[in-house]
Order: sequence, then C-alpha cells, then structure tokens
Amino acid sequence: MTDLFDFHKQKRCFAVVGHPVAHSKSPQIHEDFARQCGVSLSYEAIALDPGAFEQGVRNIRAGGIAGANVTVPFKQAAWRLADKLTDRAQLAQAVNTLSFSAGDVIHGDNTDGVGLMRDIQKNLGFSCAGARVLVVGAGGAARGIFQPLLDSSPGELVIANRTLSRARELLAAFASPIGSTVCNLEDLSSTAFDLVINATAASLMGEVPDLPNGIFANGALAYDLAYADQPTPFMRWAMDAGAVRAVDGLGMLVEQAAESFWIWHQHRPQTAPVISALRSGSR
Repeated sequence: MTDLFDFHKQKRCFAVVGHPVAHSKSPQIHEDFARQCGVSLSYEAIALDPGAFEQGVRNIRAGGIAGANVTVPFKQAAWRLADKLTDRAQLAQAVNTLSFSAGDVIHGDNTDGVGLMRDIQKNLGFSCAGARVLVVGAGGAARGIFQPLLDSSPGELVIANRTLSRARELLAAFASPIGSTVCNLEDLSSTAFDLVINATAASLMGEVPDLPNGIFANGALAYDLAYADQPTPFMRWAMDAGAVRAVDGLGMLVEQAAESFWIWHQHRPQTAPVISALRSGSR
C-alpha cells in the first residue's frame, strides 16, 4: 500500500505532442483529472518538428517525459515508432497514447475509438445497437473508430468516401464484417441513418463534406469528430438537413484522455465535470 501511495504522489511528467499543438486542451484536461484523483503530475503541450518526429519523441523521453498523447499529424508515425502495440492500436494503424517503460521500450495504444463510444453511449445516451450508422471519410480518423463501432452491434455500418478505393481498403482491413458496406458520397441519397459521423477534416477547413439531404432518419444524431468553440460547419449543416442533435468531438476528446489517464495512472477520472467546464468556458 505504501508503494502505491508513493507512486501516485511522485510527480511525473507527461505531454501532448503535435504540430501545431499550442491550442490543445489536453493539458487542462489532464490537470483536472489529476486534481480529482490525487495524482501529482505536470503536463505540457510540445510542438515537434514534422520532419523529425522519432528524434523528437526520444528527446522528450530523455528529458523525463513518462508518456505522451499524440495528435495530428503524428498518429501514424507514432504507430510505426512504438515497439509494442495494443490490439486496438494495431487495428487502427495509429497511436495516440505513448508510454515509456524501462529498457527503452515504447508502448503504443489508441484510445480514440473507446473515447468516441463512451461519449456517444454514456454521455449522449445514444445506443448504437441495431442502429444504421454512417461514417463519412476513410482516413486515419475513421480507422481509429471503426472497430469500436463494430463492437457496438450496429444494424448497418456504411463507410462513405469521395475515393471509393480508400473506403474498400478500410473495410478490408477489418475482414469485411457482415453488415458493413462502402459507397461514394453521391450514392447516399437512398438511405437514412440514425447516426452520421463526420470523420473527415472538412470542419477544420471550414467546409462540409459533399453530402446529400435526406440522410438523417427520424431522431438522428450527427457527430463531428472535430471540436470547436462554436458549432462546426458540419453541425450547422446537419441541423438544417434534419438531424435532431448535432454535437462536436469535445466529449470524445475528454473520454479518450480519460482512457490515457487510466493507462498511465490506473485511476478512472470523472469526465462529466470536465466536459461541462470546457463547454461553459470556465477552463
């Protein structure tokens, strides 16, 4: 018991790495978690050179960082760098959580998918079981959430992408699960979905994917993996196009951070007060 107490009272250093990264909410999220759980830590945002990610990671580790969250554009580079990968990181072919252990071993995990599902199912009260689910986009973000979506037992799971070959590659990586299909964006007009997830980078550029009206079923939820202080372009479009609710990815951000916090500290923080504080702008 003494060892456990000492472990949590000993101050350890963590970081989020990306480029750019100064805007990241991760430091305040992890600091809030630490206060809840009585964990002593420091957490900072560190911008790494896109051309020297591996060296940058090794430098921060040598500087005393015990673990790092990884954001764009480095998640696939982190996957290639990690010596040991969890099953979910291997499936996603992307890593957002690095842990540094003795013996110069780098552990890689991906908490994005579990973060999304906890936000959708626990915070928003939406059940994916039997639902018709559409994922827009077939890049790294979609790959990170695909297996957890499958595990939630949707009635139908469709990947729509401007380039159909990329959607097919994504589906093939998950052994072409039953009930899952792919299509072009322009082929979506014949189906209405209960949950539509924007996994493209369109909102980050102030744009909306080229989606037809009529894709939202009665009571549908629109979910944008991007987050912002104001409703994203996708959220605004979705509400005009028939969605009952439209939310951004802030809840996912906090939930994936909570999973990273568990990996590093073996404490499960309460996420609701942190999400509420971020939404209200009090942090």
